[in-house]
Amino acid sequence: MSEAVIPQDTPEPTPAPPAPPRPGKAAGALALLALLVGAAGLAAGGWGIWQVQQLQARDQQRTSQLDEARGQAQSLLQREQALSARIDALPSADELETRRRLVVELQGDQQHLAQQIKQVLGQGRQQWRLAEAEHLLRLAALRLSALQDIDSATELVQGADDILRLQNDPGAFAARAALTKSLEALRSLPRPDRTGLFLQIAALREQAAQLQPLSPAFKSEEGGQASNVAWGDGSSTWDQWWERISRFVRIDFNAGQDIRPLLSGQQLTRVRLAVSLSLEQAQWAALNGKQEVYQGALKQARQIVGDFFNVELADSRALAMRLDELATQPVSVQTPDLGPALSALQAYLARRDSAAAQQEQLQPQEQPAAPAATETESHP
Repeated sequence: MSEAVIPQDTPEPTPAPPAPPRPGKAAGALALLALLVGAAGLAAGGWGIWQVQQLQARDQQRTSQLDEARGQAQSLLQREQALSARIDALPSADELETRRRLVVELQGDQQHLAQQIKQVLGQGRQQWRLAEAEHLLRLAALRLSALQDIDSATELVQGADDILRLQNDPGAFAARAALTKSLEALRSLPRPDRTGLFLQIAALREQAAQLQPLSPAFKSEEGGQASNVAWGDGSSTWDQWWERISRFVRIDFNAGQDIRPLLSGQQLTRVRLAVSLSLEQAQWAALNGKQEVYQGALKQARQIVGDFFNVELADSRALAMRLDELATQPVSVQTPDLGPALSALQAYLARRDSAAAQQEQLQPQEQPAAPAATETESHP
């Protein structure tokens, strides 16, 4: 590298003016300032945009509120119109007063009618109950006279007395006294066991179907051999002939006694059927309380057993003894007469009906006073 040579005869150089500042720093400051101004402008623009959006949202909200207020105002207007229409449809003051007067009169008539219905229903219910008591008493008398059913008659008479007791009417004292007298008479009666007698006679009917006749029949043993006779053994042919003849011929060495005929197969069946029918008749008489028929049927059955069956055998003798015992059993009782009780109850019902008729005759004279009182109340 070469050095510059400065001649010595040249004048001294004048001092140079100061150098101007560098243009790079000023431009940076201006750029920074411009950047700050731009950022502030952007911030101001964003804030403005946000403010605009907020204003738009508020405008939309206010618009919706305004629409809702308009809808409410429209509904209020419609309600007002409906109320105005209803008010216009309402009657006038004079018409309201007339209607109020009619309502008061109608209420009075309803109260009067309700009282009459209550009175009529109460009397009708009591009459039905008293008619039921009379029916129960008639049914009790029928059960006693037809079937001698003491238990059922007692319950029926007790039911009639309960109906009179619930009436709580002093006028029914005589009728209740007659019913109580009949009740005590029924309770003091004996209760024959008709069902037990019926079952006992049914058992005797089964025994009568197995009774043996006067002369027992000879039955062959198993294997086809004939049974032995009482006086000795013989040939099989003779035994067969003896068995056949013994069914038709009988030698009785007791000539002093009554000779009774032997029973063949059909006759034995008829005799057993006659005993069964007599016992069946006794069963019917036991259930229906027919004492004479009951004793006559058992006596007839006893006579048939004694005439056609061997009483010396155990089954025949036991059956005859049971028939004699059952013939002494009572099947009927002397029932009391329920006629006085029925007459007393009918007399009480007649007095009650006459009193009700008199009250109905007096009631129409008192009815015209009721509308006047109602009209007075309706005009204060």
